[in-house]
Amino acid sequence: MKKSYKRTLAAFCTSLTLVGSMFAGNVDRSGEAGASELLINPWARSSGQAGANTASVTGLEATYSNVAGIAFIPKTELIFSYTDWLVGTGISISSFGFTQRVGETGAIALTVMSMNFGNIPITTVAQPEGGIGTFSPSFVNVGLSYAKGFSDNIYGGVTTRIISEAISNVQALDVAIDAGVQYVTGKHKQVHFGVSLKNVGPTMAFTGDGLSFTTPLPQNNPSGTQTYTVENRSSGAELPSLLNIGGAYDFYFSKDSTVLKNNRITVAFNFTSNSYSKDDFLLGVEYSFRSFLMLRLGYMFEQGIWNGADGISTDRTSVFTGPTAGVTFEVPFKNKSTFGFDYSYRQTDPFSGVHSFGVRINL
Repeated sequence: MKKSYKRTLAAFCTSLTLVGSMFAGNVDRSGEAGASELLINPWARSSGQAGANTASVTGLEATYSNVAGIAFIPKTELIFSYTDWLVGTGISISSFGFTQRVGETGAIALTVMSMNFGNIPITTVAQPEGGIGTFSPSFVNVGLSYAKGFSDNIYGGVTTRIISEAISNVQALDVAIDAGVQYVTGKHKQVHFGVSLKNVGPTMAFTGDGLSFTTPLPQNNPSGTQTYTVENRSSGAELPSLLNIGGAYDFYFSKDSTVLKNNRITVAFNFTSNSYSKDDFLLGVEYSFRSFLMLRLGYMFEQGIWNGADGISTDRTSVFTGPTAGVTFEVPFKNKSTFGFDYSYRQTDPFSGVHSFGVRINL
């Protein structure tokens, strides 16, 4: 039976890698993908490690980096998260999700992420300075996930995500699929490996009245009262598919099994192959004291991030400059439930970084 699971894991990981290579692109295509909000991690814990914990992430936050991790949830988990995105732009992100144990080895999760851009002035050709009202884009994606433990070592899961982008007269709707596996081994389950494929789906195109305009007939229409409507077609955009390959190791500071996990340091590494931007190398470290206090550091590296004179990289194509950090306080209350507060910071240039705040309830 164990050999069968190992063969299944190997075949699945190989399939993800091959599919990921099919979608692989190059940096010359940067900015051509649609639904770029799918690349934003709205959760505070994993973003504090720069998203490097693809192999070791568990619970609801696993729906972003490796959905297989939700299979580790003991019962029920809820998270409310708020992100001040690129401080100075006025953009914020609100997220909510819950995951629930199903049966002995399965779990389901529902997540909702919404971006708020504030009120943007309406401008037209006739009134380029505005003064005729405002509009607010609506960017929302909803994910439904399922994960299952196939053995004591192998976990897998899949997410179906509905993506919606809209203003008052133009909208786009699409569907994306995520899939992932995690392998855990070692005497104390301290060795972690993970592979995930994200954002695979059909092209995304906009439709609506905003893509049409009315113009006078060109002939035999001296008064201009006879008009016709011209409708433009929006070109479709591919989703920003990517492949994650990661590993992690837990270090414990006691040989006594009763207090083994009181002090833990986890070192995590992840390689991300992006279809529409440079590949990323992510490194994260987390220290945990009795699961009450958790401290995190992370670093995201991509080609060109260090190039340029006077600390200004002329080759950098990401707003992120590398360092991340985070902290969690989690306290127990009745019936083994816990309440936690999460925070993370991601350094950027330009703008003044990204701040994420989360409230977590485990029931």
